[in-house]
Amino acid sequence: MASAAIVSSLRRRRSPSLEAFLAPVDLNEVALVRTLATISMELIFAFSDRPWPFQRKNSRSLIRKIEVFLVLLEFLRDCNLSLPSAAVLCFKELYLLLYRSKILLDYCLQSSKLWLLLQNQSISGHFHDLNQEISTLLDVFPMEELELTEDIREQLELLQKQVRRAKLFLDKNDEGLRLRLYSFLDDFGSGRIPDPVELRLFFVDRLGIRDAKSCRAEIEFLEEQIYSHEGDVEPNESEVEMSFGIKKPRKGLITQEIGDTFITVPKDFCCPISLDVMRDPVIISTGQTYDRTSISRWMEEGHCSCPKTGQMLAHPRLVPNRALRNLITQWCTAYGITLDPPDSPDSVVETFAAALPTKAAIEANKATAALLVQQLASGSQGAKTVAAREIRLLAKTGKENRAYIAEAGAIPHLLKLLSSPNSVAQENSVTAMLNLSIYDKNKSRIMDEDGCLGLIVEVLIFGHTTEARENAAATLFSLSAVHDYKKRIADEGGAVEALAGLLREGTPRGRKDAVTALFNLSTHTDNCARMVASGAVTALVAALGTEGVAEEAAGALALIVRRPIGAEAVGREEMAVAGLLGMMRCGTPRGKENAVAALLELCRSGGTAATERVLKAPALAGLLQTLLFTGTKRARRKAASLARVFQRCENAALHFGGLGVGYAFARNSSANTDASFSSEVSMQMPISVPFHFLLYFVMPNYLTNQNEEFSKNGQVGNSIMWKSCF
Repeated sequence: MASAAIVSSLRRRRSPSLEAFLAPVDLNEVALVRTLATISMELIFAFSDRPWPFQRKNSRSLIRKIEVFLVLLEFLRDCNLSLPSAAVLCFKELYLLLYRSKILLDYCLQSSKLWLLLQNQSISGHFHDLNQEISTLLDVFPMEELELTEDIREQLELLQKQVRRAKLFLDKNDEGLRLRLYSFLDDFGSGRIPDPVELRLFFVDRLGIRDAKSCRAEIEFLEEQIYSHEGDVEPNESEVEMSFGIKKPRKGLITQEIGDTFITVPKDFCCPISLDVMRDPVIISTGQTYDRTSISRWMEEGHCSCPKTGQMLAHPRLVPNRALRNLITQWCTAYGITLDPPDSPDSVVETFAAALPTKAAIEANKATAALLVQQLASGSQGAKTVAAREIRLLAKTGKENRAYIAEAGAIPHLLKLLSSPNSVAQENSVTAMLNLSIYDKNKSRIMDEDGCLGLIVEVLIFGHTTEARENAAATLFSLSAVHDYKKRIADEGGAVEALAGLLREGTPRGRKDAVTALFNLSTHTDNCARMVASGAVTALVAALGTEGVAEEAAGALALIVRRPIGAEAVGREEMAVAGLLGMMRCGTPRGKENAVAALLELCRSGGTAATERVLKAPALAGLLQTLLFTGTKRARRKAASLARVFQRCENAALHFGGLGVGYAFARNSSANTDASFSSEVSMQMPISVPFHFLLYFVMPNYLTNQNEEFSKNGQVGNSIMWKSCF
C-alpha cells in the first residue's frame, strides 16, 4: 500500500479522491465492473507514454499489470456475467489498489527530480508493496468460478507467477545518481567544492535541470517538503538515514547532514532584527520581543526607538521573555535537544548550534555565493539578471548567507546593475541590496562603496518599476539604522524629496517604506532643515489621514517639531493641528501617543502662534481628558504635560486681567528667560472645574514630579497654581 506520506504530499498539489480510501458500497456487479474498467483505462491512457524521470521500470511494470486487469474487466463487462461474492470482494479491493496506484504514479511524475532521488529506495518499496497486494488479490481471486477464455486465464496465471516471485527492484542508474548526489554533499561537508563540470553534467545532462524555470520548480518543491514536516522520508538504515526533525548528529551519515540542513525554526522564535533564533528573548518597553544581543547593539548605537514599530522607547530596560523562552525549551525538548538552564548562556549557544546550518550547508552556500558573484562579474546580461535574482533569494534568509555573499564581492557588481536599462535586473539588484543591508556589517560595505548610495537614490527617483522604487526606499530605511549614516542619506541629492513623493503618491506598501525611512531620518537632529526644505513635512502632515502610515507620520512630526525650524514649518501647515487631533480621537493607542507628543513639542518649540492654534482647538480638552484615562503610559504623561500648558495659560490670563495672549506672552518671556519651555502663554479660554479635578486626581504622580522640576528651576510650583484655581 502506498504510504500516507505520499498521499499527504500530493494533497497540497492535487487532492486525491475519497475513493482512494473507501471501497464502493453502492455499486451493483455490473456498475462495479464498468467503473473498474473505466478507471483502468484512464490510468493506462494517462501514464503509458509519459516520460518518467525516475522509477521508469517500476512504473511501466505497474502499468502493464493494470493492462492485464483491463483485459479481464472488459471481458466481464462485455459478457455481462454474474459474479460470485468472492469476486465482488476482490474487485472492491482492486478498486482501492487502482486508486493507490494512481496516487503513486502521480507522485513520481509531479515530484522534483532531486526529491525522487533522495527517496529512491522508499518509493521502490511502495511499488513492491503494490506488487504484493496484486499477488494476494490474485491468490484469492476465484478464476475457476468464472467462465474465462483460455487466453485471459493464461494472462492472469502468468501475472500471478510474476508477482509471486517479484522482489524489490532498485534501478541501478537511479541508485548511482542518488549516491553521486550524496558524494557532492559529502564534498561540501568536507569543505571541498565539487568540480563545476561534474556538477553541470549531473544537474543539466542527467537530471535535465536546464533553465531557471526548472531550477525554480525544484527549489519550490523542496522548500514545500521542508516546511510541511509531513514525514515523507522513510529511511533505509542499511545505507542512509534521512531526518526532517532535529536530532543529534551522527558522524558518517551524509543524509543526517541533509536532515539537519532542513530544520525549520518557528517564525516567532526568530529575532525581527537578525532573523535568527533568539537565544535570549527579551521584551522592550513597546512590548516587542528581540534577542538580547541584537537589541542591545541597536540601543548602543544610539537608537531610542523600537526597530519594528518605530515607537519611541519609554525606558532602556530589557525584560526577559520567560514565556517565549519556555516555548523554545519545549520545542527543543520535542525534538530531542538538551536545553540547559537559562542561567548558562554558553549552553544556550551550544543548544541552538544544532539548529544552525551544518558544515555541508555552509560550504554549499559559500560555493553558491561564489558562483553567483562570478556570473555577476563575467556572465552575459541575461546571466547577470538571473544571478542577481538568485542572490536576492539567497540573501532573504540567514545572516550567514548575507555575509558570504558580501564577502564574495557581490556588492560592487550589484551596484552596476542598479543603473541597468533592464527593469528585471534593476529590481533584482536593488532588492538584493536591501536583503544584504539587513546584516549590520554589510551596511558599512554598501555605504563605503563609491557611488552606491547615489545609485540607490537614483532607483528611488527613476526606478523602472514600482517595486524597485519601494525597495530602494526600504534600503534607505535599513541603512539609516546606523546613526552616522542618517545625515549622509538626507544630504544625498533628491533622497528626502523622493521619499516625500513616494509617501504622497505611492502604493500602500510604498508609503509604508517611505514613512519609515523618513521617520528614521527624523531621529537625527541635523536633518530637520533638510526635512523642511524638501517638502517632507508637508507630506507627513498629509499622511496623518492615511491609514497604515499615520502613526509613523505623527512620530516623525513629533521628532521634527523639537527643533524651532521644524516647529515653525509644522505650524504653517493648515491641517497639522487638525490632523493630530483627529489621530488623538480615532487613532490607535500608539498613534494617539505620537499625536499628543507632537502637539506638546509644537507648543514647546513653535512660538506664540503655534501654541495659540493648539490651545484654541475646541476638542483638545475633551481629547486630553479621554487620553488621561485610556492612553498608554507615555501618552498619559504627554497629555498631562499638555494639560499643564493649557492650565498655565488660563492662570496667566487671570493674573493679567485677561489682557490677551500677546501681553501675557511678553511678560512670561521677560520674567522667565530660562523656563523649561518658552511658550507658556496666556489665552482667554475657560477650562471647566471638573477638568481641573480630573488632572488633580488622575495624574497626581505627574503633577508631583513636575512640582519638583519647576521648583528646582526657580519657577512657581504646581501646588500654588492649583490653589489659585480652586
